[in-house]
Amino acid sequence: MSTQTSITGNGDNLKTLVVVFLRGGADGLNMVAPAHDPGYHNARPRIAIKDTDTGAAKLDGSFVLNPLLKDLATPYHDNALAVVHAVGSEDATRSHFEAQDLMERAGDVAGGWLGRYLRFRGATTTGALSAIAVSRALPESLRGAPSATVMRSLEDFTLGKGGGPLQASLEKLYAKEHDALGNSARDTLKALSRIEDLRNATYAPAHGANYERDDFSQGMKQVARLIKARVGLEAVSLDIGGWDSHITQSAIMDPQMRKLNTGLSAFYRDLGKTMEHVTVVVLTEFGRRLAENSAFGTDHGRGSVMFLMGGGVKGGRVLTKWPGLTKDVLEGPGDVPVTINYRDVLAPILQRHHPKVDLAKVFPDYELKPQVVYG
Repeated sequence: MSTQTSITGNGDNLKTLVVVFLRGGADGLNMVAPAHDPGYHNARPRIAIKDTDTGAAKLDGSFVLNPLLKDLATPYHDNALAVVHAVGSEDATRSHFEAQDLMERAGDVAGGWLGRYLRFRGATTTGALSAIAVSRALPESLRGAPSATVMRSLEDFTLGKGGGPLQASLEKLYAKEHDALGNSARDTLKALSRIEDLRNATYAPAHGANYERDDFSQGMKQVARLIKARVGLEAVSLDIGGWDSHITQSAIMDPQMRKLNTGLSAFYRDLGKTMEHVTVVVLTEFGRRLAENSAFGTDHGRGSVMFLMGGGVKGGRVLTKWPGLTKDVLEGPGDVPVTINYRDVLAPILQRHHPKVDLAKVFPDYELKPQVVYG
């Protein structure tokens, strides 16, 4: 099969959504700092990011990018990356498990929002590689998807060593079946053949992109390969864990930000113009409290950040309803309030990828107020 045609027949019309979940409550105030807000510096005298810090890229308004995310300044200034600030869910428990479950399910409902999107997107075809979790287990967000594959790398998608004769037998068996099961089986076998071709080919990232050896960068590399091979990939889920920065925040967050920075920037460079058809969404279950604690860390909070890259996103800006950081607007024990619900950011993205998607079924029992993500 030509590499210019996807397994599901969508060809060049195919769009891919890549969802990166930062598990552990990533501190949006540390990643994208409101450097000109005096409330920020008053609350964080020892750990605040300053606009004079070496490598701190100035963004829209009063915000600066953490120096460890400096390579994301390139897509930002290319107008291909936008930041959403003071964003999150309505969960106020500040519990990792409850907040992650709510965000991945998009409410107190069965299944995940990404799974429902794939089920109610209005498309008639679903391939074996329509949805992939680059993980060891299926995330909640993909529960209920018509088809979802869990893999750590391309080597995982196989019938095992010496599976060639078995695959040939299965192809012969299902060639005579013309029902839904037969169609699904043939599609899976085609996917296995395509992945085998990819495994046997040496992959050279384009435009001088360099993927590091950590799991996230290698996962993004696998995703880039699959997108370029036109295997019918519509949705991908990846995680970076370890953002729970109660103690010595720099020691916890710095390695994770380096992974995010190198993985996203290599992916952006590697895909080049193909990024017009790919949207990367980065989100976390909640942010951190405004004030630093006595251990040079931050405790569980509310509002955080999202990153949106590619896919026609109106980049080069910080999309926010910034409340300010005065005591009268802080929530609970001293948290940045959530002024934008994450569903209102996701909704226009899903609609762009599949205009016929039934958003009422993807985000049930929620009145959408879509944000202006595109120009």
